[in-house]
Amino acid sequence: MLAKILSSTVQGVDALPVEVEVDIVFGLPGFSTVGLPEGAVRESKDRVKAAIKNSGYEFPGKRITVNLAPADIKKAGTGFDLPIALGILAASEVFSSDLLHDYAVVGELALDGFIRPVPGILPMVLAARKKGLTGILLPAENAEEAAVVKGIDIIGVAFLHQAVEFLMQLTPIEPTVVDLDTLLLNQRTYDVDFSEVKGQEHVKRALEVAAAGDHNVLLSGPPGSGKTMLSRRLPTILPDLSFEEALETTKIYSVCGLLPDSCSLMAQRPFRTPHHTISDAGLIGGGNIPKPGEVSLAHNGVLFLDELPEFKKHVLEVLRQPLEDGQVTIARASSTLTFPARFVLIAALNPCQCGFHGDTRHQCTCTPVQIKRYQDKLSGPLLDRIDIHLEVPAVAFQEVSSLSEGESSQEIKKRVTKARNIQAKRFSRRKGVFSNSQMNSRDLKKYCQLDEASLLLLERGMDQLGLSARAYHRILKISRTIADLSDSTDIAPQHIAEAIQYRRLDRGNRS
Repeated sequence: MLAKILSSTVQGVDALPVEVEVDIVFGLPGFSTVGLPEGAVRESKDRVKAAIKNSGYEFPGKRITVNLAPADIKKAGTGFDLPIALGILAASEVFSSDLLHDYAVVGELALDGFIRPVPGILPMVLAARKKGLTGILLPAENAEEAAVVKGIDIIGVAFLHQAVEFLMQLTPIEPTVVDLDTLLLNQRTYDVDFSEVKGQEHVKRALEVAAAGDHNVLLSGPPGSGKTMLSRRLPTILPDLSFEEALETTKIYSVCGLLPDSCSLMAQRPFRTPHHTISDAGLIGGGNIPKPGEVSLAHNGVLFLDELPEFKKHVLEVLRQPLEDGQVTIARASSTLTFPARFVLIAALNPCQCGFHGDTRHQCTCTPVQIKRYQDKLSGPLLDRIDIHLEVPAVAFQEVSSLSEGESSQEIKKRVTKARNIQAKRFSRRKGVFSNSQMNSRDLKKYCQLDEASLLLLERGMDQLGLSARAYHRILKISRTIADLSDSTDIAPQHIAEAIQYRRLDRGNRS
């Protein structure tokens, strides 16, 4: 007899509906799985057999064939255990149910019939809702994560027999429901705050500008000057994630199996800090079946690269596409996948190998050749994609020992959010453009027109500071953001002057 169960598999950060077909016929006992199953899927037969027996059902001593359709796409993961088991029980006439046509099924089976959680539940639920199904049957531990998707019944089950009894309509199970407003509110709190940072007021201002316009930042300064401390507080002044952004971010973490415990929706903006020994596949994503990398895990948040020159050069070069396009494309022989990767990059580095070049309180032990070699590890094309270049000097003792607190993240966040709202209105008719940092040449001509005084100041600043031609567009974008923070329609000379200060580390001006 033939049985069909609806299920799903993850491709990239999205899910693809899969139909699990189970056919049982007379013949020598056997169990074969077809439809391009990966190792974990092929091994499911042993888990399924033990789970069926230990749940009190009889495993058929016949020829069993499982087909995963469409058969030309690789299937990975352990989420097919539960649909295969239910398919075998339905095909052997242990039970029959009309609900099988209305519900998708996902779950890994333990040998005793317990249903273990699986990664990637959120995109699977979205795929089931898109297909128009009534609900989805999944592990009880995944139920809250899945319940953030409205318009589909989330049925969490803990054991195989519970799934069978629900489908036979013997044991009703109430759909899992979560309060999205409460989830978002409870998880938007941060453990750090800008009020804890002593001194470095100009750096705080630069980070406020970066947050307001989605600009990438390069921080250069001696060890202990606060580069990491300041960077970690950038997410606290970024606007709150919208529900759509939270859903996008949660999908990525769900696929990677990195959702924190008791967190069904990512309401905080991510802050990722990969070590400088990371590979290009770890940063961008990859593998036989490509998985998202650090740039995708930082989507809608911040990617912090500390000790930037210590990263391998070819690893840094792969950052060009996500910085330019906001996404990463990974091509394999069997498929090509695109992962979202729109983030604010903060890169930190010492001015030289010893870290004290230009520091008035410590003597630098590096030779001019060593300093140049260290700084030249960063390519021009990469620096070209970083809008704000900033020096972070060591903090004076008076500032460190001060008992007064600086401005809180909440106060800065209000100004940032207001500036972002101005940009959202400005680019409302532009698809894929959300902030000033994403403006192209046409946008710059339209929104960054300068009066004679501002144009003269920009020309003089570029000549005197030796700024490269590529800095011109960056200064215009930063100026537009500074004007938005000032609630100014036009870009004024003071906005240009401040923006020029944020390009002091441009390669044309580096010693």
